Amino acid sequence: MRACIQRVGEAHVTVDDEVIGRIGRGLVVLLGVAQDDAEEDAAALADKIVALRIFDDAAGKMNLALADVAGRMLVVSQFTLLADTSRGRRPSFIAAAPPALAEKLYEQFVAKVRARGIEVATGRFRAHMHVALVNDGPVTLVLDTRAG
Repeated sequence: MRACIQRVGEAHVTVDDEVIGRIGRGLVVLLGVAQDDAEEDAAALADKIVALRIFDDAAGKMNLALADVAGRMLVVSQFTLLADTSRGRRPSFIAAAPPALAEKLYEQFVAKVRARGIEVATGRFRAHMHVALVNDGPVTLVLDTRAG
């Protein structure tokens, strides 16, 4: 499972000109699910992201986690994070999970974050979405459950 995480001042996701998810201060998580991912990957990644100390404390050091700043999370599925661009100019998405598995693990990830007391907004699985955000910092991290 792969996630691109951005610390934001605000963000929203739109489908068919309708805002379906909006957050203020928090994290935008673009989430890609691989064919060989399992429930354990969703749980481990959710725990890791919620606990990341990437918000500034009073001294301006990244020492605070999402809950410490009453932050929220916007989670958007993004199978393109699993793209293989090693050959040619057209990405291959063969490593991405089939839609049924990807949606199940995406929902489990969201549920795990919510269980940790974080308010979560979401995109719409398999929809064409527009994601707008104000990256704070900028701070952007990429996490992969296969990278350890």
